[in-house]
Amino acid sequence: MINSSPAAGILDRLGKACAAEEFFSLLGVAYDPKIVNVARLHILRRMGHYFVQEQFADAPEAEIRARCKAMLEQAYADFVSSSPIEQRVFKVLKDAVADPKKVGAFVPLSELK
Repeated sequence: MINSSPAAGILDRLGKACAAEEFFSLLGVAYDPKIVNVARLHILRRMGHYFVQEQFADAPEAEIRARCKAMLEQAYADFVSSSPIEQRVFKVLKDAVADPKKVGAFVPLSELK
């Protein structure tokens, strides 16, 4: 669990979170553990994409919390309605479909020593 005072701002508390479940708990977002178990890193990465588009300067704490909650809810919803493979938030998944004509390097077993 997170060892921070209740007075700490939500951004500080989220910055100290170690597990996806902590993000959901801190922001009060309900979730299905089955979905989080499959897509936890994808959900947090998508939230990060939404997060970098936000400007929090001089915003009151309640507004920052509400906006963070909305970002997590949207990121989670993205993976409720489709799979991590379909969403492709990580480079390796994007590269896998970037050029469908490009054939991966093939090394026959006979060439391995």
